Amino acid sequence: MRARFLPFSEPLLGEEEIDSVVDCLRSGWLTSGIKVGEFERDFAAYVGCRHALAVNSCTAALHLALEAVGVGPGDEVITSPMTFTATAAVIEHLGARPVLVDCESSTLNLDPSRIEARITPRTRAILPVHFGGQSCEMDSILGAARAHGLPVVEDAAHALPTRYRGRMIGTLGDVTCFSFYATKTVTTGEGGMAVTDRADLAERMRLMHLHGMSRDAWKRYTQNGSWSYEILAPGYKYNLTDIAASIGIHQLRRAGAFHLRRRRIAGMYTEALSGLRGVEVPEVRDEGGHAWHLYVLRLVPGALTIDRDTFLARLVAMNIGVSVHFIPLHLHPYYRDKYGFAPTDFPNAYEAFQRILSLPIYPKMTDEDVQDVIEAIRSLAEEHQR
Repeated sequence: MRARFLPFSEPLLGEEEIDSVVDCLRSGWLTSGIKVGEFERDFAAYVGCRHALAVNSCTAALHLALEAVGVGPGDEVITSPMTFTATAAVIEHLGARPVLVDCESSTLNLDPSRIEARITPRTRAILPVHFGGQSCEMDSILGAARAHGLPVVEDAAHALPTRYRGRMIGTLGDVTCFSFYATKTVTTGEGGMAVTDRADLAERMRLMHLHGMSRDAWKRYTQNGSWSYEILAPGYKYNLTDIAASIGIHQLRRAGAFHLRRRRIAGMYTEALSGLRGVEVPEVRDEGGHAWHLYVLRLVPGALTIDRDTFLARLVAMNIGVSVHFIPLHLHPYYRDKYGFAPTDFPNAYEAFQRILSLPIYPKMTDEDVQDVIEAIRSLAEEHQR
C-alpha cells in the first residue's frame, strides 16, 4: 500500500505561472484588465473561434450563454441528467425548466436519439454535456436543433482539448462553455470561458458579464478611461481577474503537453485493467479526440462480493483518491421533489451511477503513482471475485 495519500486531482503549476502572478500583483492591477484580454485572445486562437469571454466560472459562462440565446421564464432547455448540478441550476436561475434526456449507456453522453421526443413548443435550447472529455454525437444533436430552430449551448467543462471528427469543441455549437476549475486540464483556480462565432451573442454576454455596463467599463480607472458609464441591462458580476488570467495564459501554453500526459495515463489504465474480471474500462469512440478529464471505471454487477461504495472506500483506505461522477440530477432532492422524478426515469444514468468510479488522472501523477492505482484496483478485484 502507498505510504502517502494520492489526491484524486492536483494542479501542475510551474514557475511561469508563479512569476506571472507575482508580476500581476506588483503591477497594482488585480481585476479584469490587460491580462484577461490576452487570455481571451490566446484562448480564441487555441480553440479556433472568433470570440472568447473570460468569466469567473463555467457556471457563469453557461448562465450568460443561455441568457444570450433567449432562455427565460417558462422555457425549457434539454440537457442530460449525467452532469454536475451547475448545468441545470443555471436553467433554473433563468426561470426555465431543465428537461432531462437520458444518457447513452456506453459513453454517458446525452443520447441524441431521445432528443426529438422531448422537444415541445416551449423548448428554447439544447445543452449537451461532453462527459469526461469525450464529445457528444454533435452531428445528430445539431441536426435536431437546426430542424427546430434551436440554439445549442455546449457544456464543455470537461472538454479541453476535445475534438469531434477532427473539429475542436468550441467551434460547433452556438456557444461553448469551458471550465478552469482546479481539477481541469487548464486551471486558473476558479474560472471559465464562453466562446462563440456569433458576434451578437458575444456582445450580449460581454455586456451582461459585468453589471450590464457599457463597453470597456473596466478601463474607467485607467488614464485613458472615463468615470462615466451607462447601465444598459441588469447584468451580473462574472468577470475574471487578471490574477487568474495570469495563471491561465501559461497553463494554456502547456495544454497540449497536459493532454498528452492524460492520454498516456488513460492508456496505462486501459492496458492494465482490460480483461480484469469484475471491472469495465471506458468505451472510447475517438481516443485521439478524448480530453481525458475523467477516467471512469465501472464495476460489473454481481461479479464482485463488494459493491461500488465499499470498493471506493477500500481504495481510499489504500491511499488512493477516487471519486464518483456523477450523482445524476434526478436523484438529488431538489430536482426529485420539484419534478417528481423516480430513479428509473432515466435508467441508463441510474444504472451507471450505481457502479461507476473515477480514477485519478492528471499530469502531475508519475508512472509510479499510476502503477499504484492499478495494483490497488487489481488486488481488490481479485480479492473479491464472486
